[in-house]
This record gives sequence, C-alpha cells and structure tokens, in this order.
Amino acid sequence: MKMNEREAADGPMPQLVIDAAYYERLRGFARLAMRDAPEVAQRLLEEVERAEVVASEQMPSDAVTIGSWVSYQDADSGSIRSVRIVLPADADPERQRVSVVSPLGSALIGLSVGQVIRWSIAHSERRLRVLRVRGVNDAGCDDDGGC
Repeated sequence: MKMNEREAADGPMPQLVIDAAYYERLRGFARLAMRDAPEVAQRLLEEVERAEVVASEQMPSDAVTIGSWVSYQDADSGSIRSVRIVLPADADPERQRVSVVSPLGSALIGLSVGQVIRWSIAHSERRLRVLRVRGVNDAGCDDDGGC
C-alpha cells in the first residue's frame, strides 16, 4: 500500500491545495448548499478549511482545482473515469462536468496526482485515487471533450 493510500485509510487525510482565487467562493458555495445538501456542504467546507491556500500562480499543476480535468480511479473497483470539476452553475453530467458542490467534486477538489481519499458516494464508502490532472489550457485538452 502506498503512503497516501495508508494515510487516507488509517490516519490523516491527504494534504489539499486550494487556489486562493476560489477559496472564498468555495466557502460561500458550501454555506449556500447547507440547506439542500448538508452532508456534502459540510464536507466541502471542512476540506476547504483544512487545505493549504496558495496564490493562483503557485498552484501545483498536478492539483485539482476549478476547471481541471481529472482522471481518477475507484481504488476498490478499479474503474477509471475522467471528469471536469466546475462551479455549480456549469455542472453538466452528460458532458462530464461535475460540480464542486457534489459528493465527487468535493472529494476531488484540492487533491494531487497519486493521492487517495476515502469518501462516501451514493451511500457507500469509496477510495478515490487521482491519476492525472490537466487544465483546459494544457495541450490536448478542450472545453468539452476532456484531455
């Protein structure tokens, strides 16, 4: 078992990095979601609060942020999926756009490649491993089709 996997399963949660440009907006979205989705909202707020906040120009290129295309693996089933993390108004599951204020989006935001987090999705606990993070401006990425 890799160190990040062991930490997520048995000890501290993985270190998160949040873009300072989105910090207050993420906190605001979490507070707004408290009425309709309190469990997701609370978890997002906790994740944002424990994250290291860094200036946009210092964000690691392998960290998940708003607009990132993320390839992740369900560490329990082995299935791999790619999604784009977006603000709530831009969510569109048919185009693989996942709101940051969703169980999956709030699980992935702030993680970096190789990190694993234990998360509850659809009434089951899953371990998600980040495999790849790409920005929309990266070569081979586009706004709709992913990377």
